[in-house]
Amino acid sequence: QVQLVESGGGLVQSGGSLRLSCAASVNIDFMGWYRRAPGKERELVATIRRGGTTTYADFVKGRFTISRDNAKNTVYLQMNSLKPEDTAVYYCNGLYFGHSYWGQGTQVTVSS
Repeated sequence: QVQLVESGGGLVQSGGSLRLSCAASVNIDFMGWYRRAPGKERELVATIRRGGTTTYADFVKGRFTISRDNAKNTVYLQMNSLKPEDTAVYYCNGLYFGHSYWGQGTQVTVSS
C-alpha cells in the first residue's frame, strides 16, 4: 500500500520560511506538491521526477524549491519569502503505476 506522509507545516510571518517534507512508503518517480487555499480550487505548486527534473507554478518561481532524497523516498518543499496568499493546506502527490496517491495534507499559515 502506498502511503504519503507530510510534515513541516505551521504558522510563519510574512517573509519567513518553512520546509515541508513528504515521506513515501515506496520509491515514486513523479511526485509533486499541491495546495488548496480557503474557498479556492486545488492548484499545482511544483513537481519533481526521480532524476531531478522540476517544474514550478509561476506564483512560486524564485521562492519555492522542490527537491528529493531518493534513498529516503522523501520529497521536500523549501518555501522562502512566504506571503499571506501562500496560506493553504499543502498536499503531497505521487503517481505510482498509473494511480494517484495523496498525503493527508499539512496546514501552512502565513500571517501579515
